[in-house]
Amino acid sequence: MNRIFRAVLVFSIFAAAAAAAAQNAPASPGGAKPAESKEGRDKSPSSARKVDRAVAYYHYTLAHMYEEQVAVYGRSELATKAMEEYRLAIEADPSSEFLTSGLAELYVKTGRIRDAVLQAQDILKRDPNNLEAHKLLGRIYLRSLGDMPGGGNGSDNVLKLAIEQYEQIVKIEPDSVDDHLLLGRLYRLNNDLIKAEAELKIAVKLDPDSEEAITTLSLLYSDEGDTTKALQVLSAVPDTGRSAKLYAALGATYEQRKEYKNAIDAYKHAIQLDRDNLDAIRGLAENLLNDGQVDAALDQFKVIADANPEDAQTYLRISEIYRRQGKYDEALDSLKKAEAMVPDSVEIPYNVAVVYEAQARYDEAAKILQDLLKKTEKPESSYSQGDRNNRAIFIERLGMVYRDQENYPAAVEAFRKMIPLGDDNARTGYQDIIDTYREAKQWPEATAAAEEAVQKLPNDHELRMVLDAQLADTGDPEKPLADVRSMLKGKPEDRDVYLRLSIMYTRLKRWSDAEEALNKAEQLSTKADDKEYVYFLRGSTFEREKKYDQAEAEFKKILAANPQSAATLNYLGYMNADRDVRLEESLNYIKTAVSLEPTNGAYLDSLGWAYYKLGKYDLAEETLNKASLRMGSDPTVQDHLGDLYQKTGRLKLAAAHWERAVEEWNKTIGSELDTDLYAATQKKLDAAKVRLAKEGSGNQ
Repeated sequence: MNRIFRAVLVFSIFAAAAAAAAQNAPASPGGAKPAESKEGRDKSPSSARKVDRAVAYYHYTLAHMYEEQVAVYGRSELATKAMEEYRLAIEADPSSEFLTSGLAELYVKTGRIRDAVLQAQDILKRDPNNLEAHKLLGRIYLRSLGDMPGGGNGSDNVLKLAIEQYEQIVKIEPDSVDDHLLLGRLYRLNNDLIKAEAELKIAVKLDPDSEEAITTLSLLYSDEGDTTKALQVLSAVPDTGRSAKLYAALGATYEQRKEYKNAIDAYKHAIQLDRDNLDAIRGLAENLLNDGQVDAALDQFKVIADANPEDAQTYLRISEIYRRQGKYDEALDSLKKAEAMVPDSVEIPYNVAVVYEAQARYDEAAKILQDLLKKTEKPESSYSQGDRNNRAIFIERLGMVYRDQENYPAAVEAFRKMIPLGDDNARTGYQDIIDTYREAKQWPEATAAAEEAVQKLPNDHELRMVLDAQLADTGDPEKPLADVRSMLKGKPEDRDVYLRLSIMYTRLKRWSDAEEALNKAEQLSTKADDKEYVYFLRGSTFEREKKYDQAEAEFKKILAANPQSAATLNYLGYMNADRDVRLEESLNYIKTAVSLEPTNGAYLDSLGWAYYKLGKYDLAEETLNKASLRMGSDPTVQDHLGDLYQKTGRLKLAAAHWERAVEEWNKTIGSELDTDLYAATQKKLDAAKVRLAKEGSGNQ
């Protein structure tokens, strides 16, 4: 279980327990007799002693007085006196559970947890159904659970002890919403989801108007990815009965379902009911951003910044929006404001490096990232997992900066530093190395890196499939295909295998096999995101088969559910623009993709090509040159620049770019080569050379 989630859940459980304890605490003993006991207690050994209730009450009064003074002055000797008076009171009336419970509570308050547990257990030996003793033990175990730093056998054992107590509590007190809520949360913490759901449903049934019960049950469903049930629970509350908290929970659920417009509406209702609810305003801002309403999102983040000018995270989000809009100076100004609040933050300089990278200020970005790595460096044995993950983020970004500069050796060297960080960081490091070699068109090196990855991480099936894909690209594909197929086990995990097979088949132009693999992957896809990826790969396969209408249908399935899918917007826009189909619509698709990822070289190339198709040559030249700065070794970008320069009467420049395109295509492998485009570019280059030669000879 994620440690952060666990800590938050423990905190919420403990807070709820404290609230419940406060509501259910016994009345002040001023008018009650501490000697009162349940009938039938006469047969216990303690009741055989002589009971003197007057003496018991006297010592209890003194104990209570000392206890109150402890709360005021915090002096340990007063706590000792209070405990002594409790013991004297119990001696005078050994059958009083009120007195023994009071002493146990005092033990808890003064940190003598073991004594408190023993005292409560002693009560339960005499009276197994004593509600207050069970609640006391439950609270003690919850407190201990909250104090533990992370997972492990110790916390698991304490969690089970807490569950045992609250299972008894709900048996004795079955109508308490708070107790069922607590038990449901404890089951959730223990990953016993069926029992958690059952307890939370009881809580909702006991009090259908309980916000805590409704939101906790919906959160359980949301955490498990069942947003349909989460929505049903929240929607069961009529509009007139919904509070700001319920509307905010509804907004979060819609957000998880990627129904951003519904999320926006829900958060707006929450804000109408509670105009000072900054969390709801933040939810509104995030979903406006998700929905592509960038300016409106920015306005909401500015509202948060005005209300809480010391919130550095809000300035980070504002900076991100400015960066996406290409307003780099404003982005850097926002980061300066954040830095003034948290000068020791590593997140802020990291984001400055990201802005510099977007501006193509690669050397400055690399310098910041190098400094961050030095600043966070520790002896190897001192790194926590969080430290390792942060270093991996810095190293990977540094490698990406080098790769943007086409400094491939430096990129590989950087990515290699991720491998000793272990776990997912090692896998990502190897994957980045392989991708870098492929981008540099160094195919043998890419294969060698994949072989090394599989040797070092032999149980990683994903890397094994990466190696198989690399071998299929560069040699006989049958053996690697057979190896991938051997990983099919008739389980839900087969989805990833079918997806890999579909990609391999598509690159090998084995279309029917690719389509069949995608159909099987779709059958195993249960989440919306999983299905979207299948649709994307199927659309890409159809496009390569030149089944354009079917490809467009797949891409539009994605956009219906997720209109901000940048990759889909770009693919659909470029596919149609390249064929001169609905050019204005295609241009708008690509513009949206670029607004989401303004430094993506492939999207900039698509945008430049759409401008070219529309005859907007100045815009085309500006945008294609930006794409070339990002991915100069991409032959398609060079071919597009060649066409642009020919169209605008600059044949010599056109020939230079076509020649670069042919050079890059000659370095690539068959699975990545568009043979028709390659042949067309070669033909254009040959014709240009002939014409330039004639013009040259005519000028002599």
